[in-house]
Amino acid sequence: MSIKKLMTDTANYNHWVTEQYVAWLSKKSDLQLNQTVESSFPTILLTLDHIWMTQSYWVSKIMEDNSFVFNPDRSSVTKEEIFSGYLHSSKKLMDYINGISEAELIKTVNIEEQWFSCNFEKYTYLQHLVNHGLYHRGQIVTMGRVIRITDAPMTDYNFYKVRAS
Repeated sequence: MSIKKLMTDTANYNHWVTEQYVAWLSKKSDLQLNQTVESSFPTILLTLDHIWMTQSYWVSKIMEDNSFVFNPDRSSVTKEEIFSGYLHSSKKLMDYINGISEAELIKTVNIEEQWFSCNFEKYTYLQHLVNHGLYHRGQIVTMGRVIRITDAPMTDYNFYKVRAS
C-alpha cells in the first residue's frame, strides 16, 4: 500500500469520525456539554474545542499556509461554532490530502515554535493530528459515561472500513 492511499484513507476516516461526533454531540443539551468532569479539559465542549483548535493548527502546518491564528479567549465561542469549525477543518484536511501527490505527502516541513521545533514529513504530522483527536475523543466518551451519556457512536477504524466496503 502506498503512503498516498494510506494517508488519504486516514484523512477520510478522520473526517468521517468528526461527522459522527458532531452528529452525536449536537443532540446533547448545553447542560450536558458544559457539565464539569475531571479530565484534561473540564467539559465535553471544551475538549471538542481543543480538538478543533489543535486540528486547525496542524492542518495549517500540513498545508504550509500558516493561516492558523489562536485566540486564547475561547469564552465566547458557541457550540455551533465549535461543531461547524471542527467539521470544516476536518473536511479541509481531507480535501487537501485527497488532492495532493505522494511526493507532497513525504515532503518535510520545518516547524519552529516557541515550545518545540521539528522537521518531519507531512504524513507524520497527519498521523499526529489524527492520533491526537482519537485520544481526546476517547476522553469525551469517558466523560460522557460519567454524566450518563452512554450512546456514543462506534468509530473504530475497522468499523469504518467495513462500512466503507
